[in-house]
Amino acid sequence: MTMLMSTLVLCAFGQKKWTLEDCIQYAIENNITLQQARLQKQSATETRKQSSAALFPTLSASTNQSVGYRPWTESGTMTVTNGTVSTDVTKTYYNGSYGLNASWTVWNGGQNTNQLKMDRLSEQQADLSVAETANSIQERIAQLYVQILYVAESVEVERQNLETSKKNEERGQQMVEVGKMSKADLAQLTAQRATDEYDIVQAQTQLAEYKLQLRQLLEITDGSDFDVAIPATTDEQALADIPSLQSVYEAALAQRPEIQNAKLGIESSDLQLKIAKAGWLPTINMTAGVGTSTNSMSSNTWGSQMKTNFDASAGVGVNVPIIDGRKTKTAVNRAKIAHEQAELDLLDQQKQLYSTIEGYWLDALNNQQKFRAATTTVESEQASYDLLSEQFHLGLKNIVELMTGKDKLILAQQNRLQAKYTTILSQQLLRFYQGETMRI
Repeated sequence: MTMLMSTLVLCAFGQKKWTLEDCIQYAIENNITLQQARLQKQSATETRKQSSAALFPTLSASTNQSVGYRPWTESGTMTVTNGTVSTDVTKTYYNGSYGLNASWTVWNGGQNTNQLKMDRLSEQQADLSVAETANSIQERIAQLYVQILYVAESVEVERQNLETSKKNEERGQQMVEVGKMSKADLAQLTAQRATDEYDIVQAQTQLAEYKLQLRQLLEITDGSDFDVAIPATTDEQALADIPSLQSVYEAALAQRPEIQNAKLGIESSDLQLKIAKAGWLPTINMTAGVGTSTNSMSSNTWGSQMKTNFDASAGVGVNVPIIDGRKTKTAVNRAKIAHEQAELDLLDQQKQLYSTIEGYWLDALNNQQKFRAATTTVESEQASYDLLSEQFHLGLKNIVELMTGKDKLILAQQNRLQAKYTTILSQQLLRFYQGETMRI
């Protein structure tokens, strides 16, 4: 049934283009790494349940049935039948025993209760590890998705440049026919048009490669069609206000799973220290049991033997550690080291988080400034190229000046696109670290 549902989902998705939200949702539901993390969480839950059950007494039932043989037995049971005395010597006999036993660790220095608390923390940490993995996958999906948007728009820009090159080539042919341009200059225009065609093919190939990477990241292997929806991104998205570095960091500290996981690691190490110190304390156990037995050689009936041989017992045991070969002291010292390591892990996670957010924030800030500057440059280069093209058609500018102007325009357009999508991606990631859903 699960495979059928997955197939239906894949078929449904194969009939439309995938949005960023579609990609993220599919990955969260189907990613193998995430599924493995969820299984680890289930395993941690089972361990916690076992620790909880360890607080209660244990009860077990037992029975033993055995056959005995005494080959040299000479005496037996004498019976008189019609005045005749007969002796029955039984060499084979049967024993049976039955018991019911209970035990309970009344107190062991708090080891069982602290172990339960530790396992609860481990269960929470396993759940947070699932969230960490999900966040990491979402970031990778967003990065690839925005890269696809960038290359897709680059393809459109290259197509516009190709159209311009075709017009220039056509105009050049006309000028050659009337003797206003040499064939050598026309050859340069033809070469430029061919270069633009190659650039389109190269950009389309790059776009296909990024789509393949996204498909592989989503682990789609059923052979269905896969394409990405290209939303209409606007300049306003790139020019949106960038949240402050400190506000993003404070929000991330409060809710990012890697930070919460590291904090739980410190709590877990504290409990581990308490468990280790309990090795110096006495342990108190209670036991109780009932039992009985039967033997085929007895003259009593089975029921009578069960009653006569019935036995019940109860006891209290105290174990006081005196010399344990330094096991407890070593365990305590290791627990202290683990506590210091957990504190360092939290500090390291906080520093890594700040460094990551700072990188995204600087990328957003710098590229937004680049986008503003590049937009002005594109407008300037476009106006300059339009003027050059007009003058070229009038024979006032040569081929070198025209191609130089076009190269500057193409460079400005690419710089603008790169700055635009880098800014959009960085802004999305900053908001994601604030706890918002990524959406383009």
